[in-house]
Amino acid sequence: MLQYLVILLDDTSISYCHYDNQIKEKKLMPLDILREGILFGMKENLMIQFVYPEYDIPKEYSDLIETIDHSKIKPSTFTKEADVIVFDNVFSFKSHELEYSSSVVLRLSKNQLFDYSKLIGSLIGKVRRLNIVITDVESFNNADFQRYTEILDSWNDLIVNLYIKGERPQINLLTDRIMLDNMNNCGAGDTSISLAPDGHFYVCPAFYHIDKEKEYGLGKCKFTIGSLYEGVKIANSNLFKLDFSPICSECDAFHCKRCVWLNRKLTYEVNTPSKQQCVISHIERKSSIALLKEISKKTGLFSSKHIKELDYYDPFEKLLKSRQ
Repeated sequence: MLQYLVILLDDTSISYCHYDNQIKEKKLMPLDILREGILFGMKENLMIQFVYPEYDIPKEYSDLIETIDHSKIKPSTFTKEADVIVFDNVFSFKSHELEYSSSVVLRLSKNQLFDYSKLIGSLIGKVRRLNIVITDVESFNNADFQRYTEILDSWNDLIVNLYIKGERPQINLLTDRIMLDNMNNCGAGDTSISLAPDGHFYVCPAFYHIDKEKEYGLGKCKFTIGSLYEGVKIANSNLFKLDFSPICSECDAFHCKRCVWLNRKLTYEVNTPSKQQCVISHIERKSSIALLKEISKKTGLFSSKHIKELDYYDPFEKLLKSRQ
């Protein structure tokens, strides 16, 4: 059942997830489409998230947005009244004085993560919540998996020390799994859809920003799932649901975002994750177990929480072995 509506205010709206938005030409959503989008969200009782571009939108847009409960996702250049602040590389937050109440998304490449892990670690505990998004997951190899494990373990030490001091830092890669008892995925195409400036609905912003001309020739993009005037029409909608994902439905890496765009990009199936996604999520899961044990040992917190130890990182390989 739909719960969220993401509204892209401009073609250049900031990316807050794995996809890159290469569009440079501004194209503001027409005011009438914004008005109809808000009305749609109200009628469907959806929580609306507005995604902003890197420029000030006109006052009449801001006034209209304030007529409904919502959250704002903004680039780091426009942090005023932002509910989520997006930094698009590892260096961009160095010149910002972030308030502890901030919720931050840090998008970075694998190499930035590896080369500047200490700098990134310094953000833990400085903001209420830190979401790290790796933009080139598909490039991970076995050596990278090992290095990623070492970085997460080093961050665990920082988090434990903060817990000892009475602080409660949140970082999606490590603390989310401790708090969850069920899947908490992105939900694109199931609990969430996006409205683009063209007035059409998409599974998520990534499917709108795909290079239409390069992949499909000129004309309407095949990834639209309806419009404000036609309604939402998702073909094979069951494919976006957890129950119809053979691997994910049996998995307990509850913090994994199960990104359907990455699935489609790397495996050509929206309900089938790539090896890299699964292994990364299970590395995080294992590091979360170690973190849970240390926090419990040092502070007594989460003493009743238990996460089962596993003997594998790739659920697909485990599934194949069980069927042999």
